[in-house]
Amino acid sequence: MTAPRTIDIHQHLWPVDLIEALRRRSVPPRLDGWTLYLPGEPAYQVDPADHDPLGRRATESGRVVLGLSSPLGIEDLPPEQAAPLLAAWHDGVARLRPDFDAWASVAGRDPDLTALRQQLAQGFVGLQIPATALAGPADLERLGEVLALVQAADRPVFVHPGPVPAAGADRPAWWAAVVDYPTQLQAAWWAWFAAGRSQFPSLRVCFAAGAGLAPVHHERFQARAGRTVTVDPHTFVETSSYSRQGVDALTRAVGVDPIVVGSDRPYGTPHRTDLGEAARIAFTQTNPYRLLTGERP
Repeated sequence: MTAPRTIDIHQHLWPVDLIEALRRRSVPPRLDGWTLYLPGEPAYQVDPADHDPLGRRATESGRVVLGLSSPLGIEDLPPEQAAPLLAAWHDGVARLRPDFDAWASVAGRDPDLTALRQQLAQGFVGLQIPATALAGPADLERLGEVLALVQAADRPVFVHPGPVPAAGADRPAWWAAVVDYPTQLQAAWWAWFAAGRSQFPSLRVCFAAGAGLAPVHHERFQARAGRTVTVDPHTFVETSSYSRQGVDALTRAVGVDPIVVGSDRPYGTPHRTDLGEAARIAFTQTNPYRLLTGERP
């Protein structure tokens, strides 16, 4: 398999099937036209252009991997509500191939392992889970069957920010993205470090948004735990929202090899760093290819 010129492992685009399924709902998460309603949140006007596959593809020159918008809270719904939305997601993005690849998703309660096994066999690149599903070491037991299936399929897991509690009126609009999401990801990173790798030795895992810069806290871990954090060749972080300062800090903590580019489009764009051409190629080609396939191009 030949590596493409670039790989963006983190974008969002709602296929028509999911849009229609959200419009059929009478309770949040739901769409009324292009107005999105989430529990405890003010109405949000969605830009239709953000979910136009032809327009998105026209702006991309490399491989793009789409993920379900986990902050919608679909994975956390009761199974009977989650099932039709998850089916709409999988059916819809499957029809976007070969222009786009996608991460599979499962319900947090009673996940359908048979469906997940089929999805991974039919071309989904791996499994995306909300960081809220990995909030502490004990969550590894609850996720055990799901993660074991993904490991056996030799596919990766992508840990993405999940839903947040309704913000109070005193919180600015950026609060969740700057405070809640990094906090979720840091907890998931340390939960994985504490209990995940020992249970799933060959599972490739990638944390969105630099794992909330959790690797930068390795020095604090060493000071408090009395031991160092070893670099894990199967654990990756992606760069959405971070540029020169954040990516430089990550490379100092874990090196170049675990870092992959994710843009989080339409909510963000990939930022350039000043680490040189070799690092750029590693972040956009070599490393994401190794995350997705387990191989070097």
